Amino acid sequence: MRGAGVGKVRVKTAKGRTAQSTRWLERQLNDPYVRKAKAEGWRSRAAFKLLELDEKFHFVKGSRAVIDLGVAPGGWAQVVRKLAPKAAVVGIDLLPTDAIAGVTLFEMDFMDDKAPDILCEALGQAPDLIISDMAANTVGHAQTDHLRTMGLVEAALFFAVENLAKGGTFVAKVFAGGTDGELLTMLKKHFTTIKHAKPPASRKGSVEWYVVAQGFKGRVEAKASADEEG
Repeated sequence: MRGAGVGKVRVKTAKGRTAQSTRWLERQLNDPYVRKAKAEGWRSRAAFKLLELDEKFHFVKGSRAVIDLGVAPGGWAQVVRKLAPKAAVVGIDLLPTDAIAGVTLFEMDFMDDKAPDILCEALGQAPDLIISDMAANTVGHAQTDHLRTMGLVEAALFFAVENLAKGGTFVAKVFAGGTDGELLTMLKKHFTTIKHAKPPASRKGSVEWYVVAQGFKGRVEAKASADEEG
């Protein structure tokens, strides 16, 4: 995607604005995905990441029940509503999310012990798609940031294993290098196919990747498979 005919916008450092925030603002103003998201009515450029992942792996269309972890500001939920308009959709985030037609939203911490039951009860059926764009707030220390985000991925995966409908799909943001060994082992145990991808909408300098796990085996089959291997 190219911003043809659009000159680069430079932002002057205003009083009270840090150099870091100035660089962020300049990047936003010059990002073609940000401009395209605004023009097409998406709440965030992240919508294109899900659109591109679905174009490659085909997991949104045909979904009947979807849980969106880390839903704010709502770009991914918008994509689900457009591609699977009949699907029941429930989202959760620590941050507030403006209402989206056809989406039930909860402003709470997914790590709260009550969250899983609240999400499943609101959905009213087993989800066949769980998507997670969650990432921990960064502290500037690469290893710490990685561990904190992978902790969220692990929690999302445990939730998926406990609640996904057989044949379902789990999609989550991970960091460069993909899923850690233990998580990858768990994914292979419970899903028939596991792929890692970096959609074009992910910024070149970003360390984010996405894991797409499809064909949930169901807990009974996965346990039987593990017992056979043991």
